[in-house]
Amino acid sequence: MKAEKTIISKQDIKRILTRIAHEILEAHRGVKDLALIGIQTRGDYLAKRLEQIIRDIEGTALPVGDMDINLYRDDWTKISYQPIVRPSNIPFDVDDKNIILVDDVLFTGRTIRAAMDALMDFGRPAQIELAVLVDRGHRELPVQADYKGVFINTDINDMVNVCLEEHDGEDRVFLAQD
Repeated sequence: MKAEKTIISKQDIKRILTRIAHEILEAHRGVKDLALIGIQTRGDYLAKRLEQIIRDIEGTALPVGDMDINLYRDDWTKISYQPIVRPSNIPFDVDDKNIILVDDVLFTGRTIRAAMDALMDFGRPAQIELAVLVDRGHRELPVQADYKGVFINTDINDMVNVCLEEHDGEDRVFLAQD
């Protein structure tokens, strides 16, 4: 049985997202040609939260979308013979936009590679950046976050679990270890 240890609280998540929103605005000097796309499931909720924070700061709404990357994964047959595929919702033109992909945990980098492949089916962005709540290391591909909440040094077999109110009924991140 794995022992659980809360490593990020509800208040921490709010502070982290506020900091990331400010970093995005500083790097882009505002919201011109900027859009957020959350990687389903929890990245979608984080993208919507970031958009709300940015809207509160700038007074301007950003385009926000979400994408399912299951069929773009290079390991989908290992996960399930019949992966559950949900529709992607990107209700804006991605061409020439500065797209920020949003995800909950950055681990091997394979999810992000799949997300970039999926995004290219929607058009050609000017730039793709990555914002993550947690970076846990153990990369298999050369992927790094442009905007990172926290880095957590983990063992390869540890589980980093992100719980968000919209999906799980609570906000917290916990580490499950043997």
